[in-house]
Amino acid sequence: MTESTDVEGDGLDRTAPEGLTGILDALTAAVTHARAMPMSSSVLLNRAELLDLLEQARDVLPTQLTRADELLADADAARIEAREQADAVLAAARTRAAELVDADQLISVTRARAREILADAEGVGETLRRDADDYCDRRLAEFEIDLGKVLAQVQAGRAKLAGRLGGVDTTF
Repeated sequence: MTESTDVEGDGLDRTAPEGLTGILDALTAAVTHARAMPMSSSVLLNRAELLDLLEQARDVLPTQLTRADELLADADAARIEAREQADAVLAAARTRAAELVDADQLISVTRARAREILADAEGVGETLRRDADDYCDRRLAEFEIDLGKVLAQVQAGRAKLAGRLGGVDTTF
């Protein structure tokens, strides 16, 4: 909605502001850029320009208010729809909760069975752990015996070498 007008009568072609915000900006600019009166805080304003801007504001305002009312109506409709959806979700949740309460007995039995299975598994696990520890201990004992034999052979070999080297001490 731009229209070309000669607002000040000075022959300059001006474009009319668009929307209420544009009109308010134009009013602010007109006051800000108005010529100051000497030795005063007053300014010279173009009456025709300001009256035209105010008239444009009056023309735009009903359109803006109508649009705002439409937006509020849309927001209310969205709020009502959201409320209906929330009510539907709550109803479904209540139904599901009732089903879960009915299933509570089954859950109790299932939990008891799960505790039994867990206790059995822990017993089996403890037995396996003990068996594994025993196996490791036996293997380490065998390894210790083998290492003892190897150590004895190494010591015998070093002693034999020491005898050949003339009694040099080879212990560390």
